[in-house]
Amino acid sequence: MSTAISPTAYNYKVVRQFAIMTVVWGILGMGLGVFIASQLVWPELNFGLPWTSFGRLRPLHTNLVIFAFGGCALFATSYYVVQRTCQTRLISDSLAAFTFWGWQAVIVGAIITLPLGYTTTKEYAELEWPLAILLAIVWVSYGLVFFGTITKRKTKHIYVGNWFYGAFIVVTAMLHIVNHASLPVSFFKSYSAYSGATDAMIQWWYGHNAVGFFLTTGFLGMMYYFVPKQAERPIYSYRLSIVHFWALITLYIWAGPHHLHYTALPDWAQSLGMAMSIILLAPSWGGMINGMMTLSGAWHKLRTDPILRFLVVSLAFYGMSTFEGPMMAIKTVNSLSHYTDWTIGHVHAGALGWVAMISIGAIYHMIPKLFGRAQMHSVGLINAHFWLATIGTVLYIASMWVNGITQGLMWRAINDDGTLTYSFVEALQASHPGYIVRALGGAFFASGMFLMAYNVWRTVRASNAAEAEAAAQIAVVGAH
Repeated sequence: MSTAISPTAYNYKVVRQFAIMTVVWGILGMGLGVFIASQLVWPELNFGLPWTSFGRLRPLHTNLVIFAFGGCALFATSYYVVQRTCQTRLISDSLAAFTFWGWQAVIVGAIITLPLGYTTTKEYAELEWPLAILLAIVWVSYGLVFFGTITKRKTKHIYVGNWFYGAFIVVTAMLHIVNHASLPVSFFKSYSAYSGATDAMIQWWYGHNAVGFFLTTGFLGMMYYFVPKQAERPIYSYRLSIVHFWALITLYIWAGPHHLHYTALPDWAQSLGMAMSIILLAPSWGGMINGMMTLSGAWHKLRTDPILRFLVVSLAFYGMSTFEGPMMAIKTVNSLSHYTDWTIGHVHAGALGWVAMISIGAIYHMIPKLFGRAQMHSVGLINAHFWLATIGTVLYIASMWVNGITQGLMWRAINDDGTLTYSFVEALQASHPGYIVRALGGAFFASGMFLMAYNVWRTVRASNAAEAEAAAQIAVVGAH
């Protein structure tokens, strides 16, 4: 069959755009992370300016790595996966293009407003109301494209990866809209529609599920497609994938109160959040085991395939961080860990080890297919990137574990007369070596992104527009 462009060819243009921006925002977001980590080692790097202070750049870092890097990876892979598994083109090219440009506009808005100090002060929900409204419009458009494409599918079956993507889209919309309910008093200032403990509860219902649905469920959709594809093996257990899906989305939404132990939140709500967090270990590990066992008979491929290595090691970190999270939700453990660097270590075990590594593996898998190439420009560079990412993640989380437990023990140490044994400054001094190691680990991870950018650039440069469009057509022909 001819490779002339056909109206049934997949829309790879928007996938290519999101895939490239994943790399761009990854470098900027992670580079900023290294910079603010360095500010904790050398406070002079605040430069004495309000807009370069840690307090303003840290929320920009989280927005760039979660919504810019992670978000673009989710858009790219979901648009790619839904077309290939449904064997049909995205339902609307123009709406898909709007989601790309709208999403980039939200990110640019964050880059401008957050350093200027325009913030709601809510974790992962800092963007003020005009940007929050734009984000909601883009997100609803995303849902229309995704679910609209599923309705016109050529296949009878809806692949399990699309169930995870679909749940992530629906729940993220609900979380964002409810938590951002606010009363604007000016163009860049609003106050939450909720107050006191209610506001805190709704914020952490949102905040934990930004982790639970944005950073877990969406990326599990990625895992269920790209791990079997790269391993060239069917998913280990389809039945387990369905149990995993329903158990995960049923339980995850209840876990938010574990962020509010020992606060004004009613004790029953804290206990419920703790119990649900512990039960959550079961579906989390069910998904991890399903991904790992998919490699049965294909483990030897890890010797020669660094893309598969990214995907499998991300599952190992997913398993580890979803064991650590429920343990930290237990009140007695939380009394030691909360407000310490252990929490930051836990977050980055998931963010670097799970989210970033599976995204990187998926992008490396997609780029050659999106641009009509046989493979990436350099397998050696992918291998180097893998080791930089792995070593960087281990340095980061190990240093934060040591810091966190040190801080927790020093803060709760008391003398016989009931006075504190250590001042806060002494705990800070004890943490300084850990901050150096953390900055080094972050620098390792971020440097790997530069190798990725060069590798992607060389791969894209070696292709041409006709080859790239032909790739979309050939994919459709192959699917049929």
